[in-house]
Amino acid sequence: MKISLLLLLLLPVSAPGQSYADFFTDRTLRVDYHHTGTKGTELFALDKLYDEGPWPGSRTQLLDGLNFGEYMLRVFDAASGRLIYSRGFSSMFNEWHSTDEALAGTMKTFHETVRIPMPKERVQLTISRRDKQMNFRELFSAVIDPANAAAVNRQNRTPLFPSRKFIDNGPPEKKVDLLIVGDGYAKADMEKFREDVKHYTDALFGTSPFKERRKEFNVWMIEVESKESGVDRPMSNEWVENALGTMYDTFGSARYILTEENRTLRDICGQVPYDALAILVNDDRYGGGGIYNLYTTCFTKTDKKGMEWQMDYVFVHELGHSFGGLGDEYYTSSVAYTDFYQAGVEPWEPNLTTQTDRTKLKWRSFVAASTPVPTPWRKEEYDSLETMRAKLDRLAPDYYQKRKPLYDAGQAIITGAQYKNTVGLFEGGGYVSKGVYRPAVDCRMFTLSLVGFDPVCSAAINKVIDTFCK
Repeated sequence: MKISLLLLLLLPVSAPGQSYADFFTDRTLRVDYHHTGTKGTELFALDKLYDEGPWPGSRTQLLDGLNFGEYMLRVFDAASGRLIYSRGFSSMFNEWHSTDEALAGTMKTFHETVRIPMPKERVQLTISRRDKQMNFRELFSAVIDPANAAAVNRQNRTPLFPSRKFIDNGPPEKKVDLLIVGDGYAKADMEKFREDVKHYTDALFGTSPFKERRKEFNVWMIEVESKESGVDRPMSNEWVENALGTMYDTFGSARYILTEENRTLRDICGQVPYDALAILVNDDRYGGGGIYNLYTTCFTKTDKKGMEWQMDYVFVHELGHSFGGLGDEYYTSSVAYTDFYQAGVEPWEPNLTTQTDRTKLKWRSFVAASTPVPTPWRKEEYDSLETMRAKLDRLAPDYYQKRKPLYDAGQAIITGAQYKNTVGLFEGGGYVSKGVYRPAVDCRMFTLSLVGFDPVCSAAINKVIDTFCK
C-alpha cells in the first residue's frame, strides 16, 4: 500500500506520546540504493536491505528538528500513515550535480545508504530533495516489510578488521558514536593509524564546542588494512590498492578527498555502532572532505615542516560539515561546483544567509543592536590578496613560501577588523563573493587557521549533539 503524497501532507508531523518501542526494535536497518542522474534528472533504485546490529542512535529524538541537509529521509508507519522517523542528509550525488560534468548532461550513478531503526511492521520510506525555493519534494518512495524474510539480509558477517572502543563514555543510544577508520594504511602502517586516532581525537576535543561536550561522545576505531600505503591521485595517474577507495581529485579538485566505494565502506563500518564517520587518509597531500551526515576525510601526514597544524585544521573543519551541517564560509578558493548556491535563495546551512534584514536573520538573536548590518570588514583589500594567492600553483614545491606573505597580510586584516569579535553580517561565503553572508569575520569554516568556531557555528554543533544525547 502506497501512501499518497496528499495524505502525507495532511498528517501531523509528530505523534504525541509516541515512544521508540511502539514502532522499532533495538536493531539497525541499513537501506542501500542507487542514485542516478544528470542535471535536471534524478532517479533512485532500491538495492539491498541489511540488519546491521544494535541501533546506536537516540531513542527519544526520532524526528528531525534541525532542518539541515539537501535531502530529507522520512519513515511512515504503513498502517496508520504516522511519521515515525526522519533525518536530513546530503550526498555525493548532490555535490556532483553542481559540477560542469553534470551540467554537460553526463549521467552518473552513486551507491548510497540511509540507516534507520529496525521497524516492527511495514513502513513507507521516502526521500525528498529541496527545490529551488528550499522546500522538500518527494523523489523516492519504497514500502519495506521487515517480516519478509527474503527482503532483509540478516546474515551474521564476520568482522573484516580489528575494532575497539577508543573512548567510552556510555551506551551508544545516549551518546554520539564517532567511528574513525583509516584508508591507505598497509599492515606496516597500523601503529601509525593508532597514533593518528589519538592525535585527531585530541585535536577535535581540544576545540570548542566539542571540548565542552567531550563526555557526550564515544569514539570507535576499525584498523582497516590496505594492501598498499597511500590513496589514489587520478589526475596524476597514481593508483593504489587502498581498501576504502578514497581518492584525491574528486570532481576535478586536487585537494578534495572522497570515496565512491560506499558498499565497501558500509560493510566494514557496520561491525560497530556509529552515528558519525571519519576516514583518516594515510597520505601527505593536503586535502579532505566532509558531507553532512555522510563522512569526513582528512590527510594525516606532511613533509612540509611547520605545516602539521593544517591537518588538525582540516579534520575539525570537515567535521563542521559532516557532523555540524555547516557550510563553507570561504569564497576565494577554487571549487568544482557551479552555482552551488542560487542568488536570492536562502541556504539551509545555519551559518550562511542571503538575508540582509536584521529582523529576519536566522542568527538575529546573536546580533547586537549596535552592530551594523551588513557589517564592514575591509573586504576589498582582503580580496585583492586572495586574487594574488589564487594565481599560485598549490602543488608547486615553493607554494607555501610564496603564499606566506599573502596569508599573513590577509590574517592581519581579519585580526585587525573593527568587528572581529562580533556576530554580524559579513559579506562573502559559500564560494560566493557577493550576496552570501557569514556570521563572523573569522571562523574555522572561513580561514585556513586554528581559529575556533564562531558563536553561530558553535550553537549549531551543540544542537546536533543534543539530537543524540537529550
